[in-house]
Amino acid sequence: MTAAPEGRTGPVDRPAPRPVLEHTLLHHGRVWDLVSDTVDLGPTQVVREYVDHPGAVAVLAVDADDRVLLLAQYRHPVRSELWEPPAGLRDVAGEPPLDTAVRELAEEADLRAATWHVLVDFFTTPGGSDESITVYLARDLSPVPEAELFAREDEEAEMVPLWVPLDEAVTAVLSGAVHSPTAVVGVLAVAAARDRGWTTLRPAVRPVT
Repeated sequence: MTAAPEGRTGPVDRPAPRPVLEHTLLHHGRVWDLVSDTVDLGPTQVVREYVDHPGAVAVLAVDADDRVLLLAQYRHPVRSELWEPPAGLRDVAGEPPLDTAVRELAEEADLRAATWHVLVDFFTTPGGSDESITVYLARDLSPVPEAELFAREDEEAEMVPLWVPLDEAVTAVLSGAVHSPTAVVGVLAVAAARDRGWTTLRPAVRPVT
């Protein structure tokens, strides 16, 4: 087990890679790949198939009235329209995650933010994918100028925005009305951070504009 950082108690995840004896590409997809690894666990060897994912970011935008922005987006694998925060893949080579978050907030929500913090990080499905998501808190919002608005396409073209009071968003998550992992994790993280006077927020270096 890894000791908790100074001033903290409780469990701390730690990187602990095992030797990969063989790595095989099973399927090359448009966004992510399916791969197979033969892993040496010491006493035994196992084969594990998983989705090789570029990672993603999500943005919990909170306005001056303590409301969070959620977007309705169709997700075909689950055949549902889900309420989610603005989010996107880290699929631009060399782009820092905060820059991705700034870009996604502008493209999906037509918003800019003057204040950025890291809320939380999580693995979406660590038993079957290496996808990791960093969730940001964006505040001090302003609209993107009309001349710079992004032309949304495909599922994003039909996204419906909704500003939800934070406490109502928490109720929606806990009642099972909202299922998107970025919404569930992000909403609860925002509420926890607010209830702690925002002292748990981690710094996010704002990109030069």
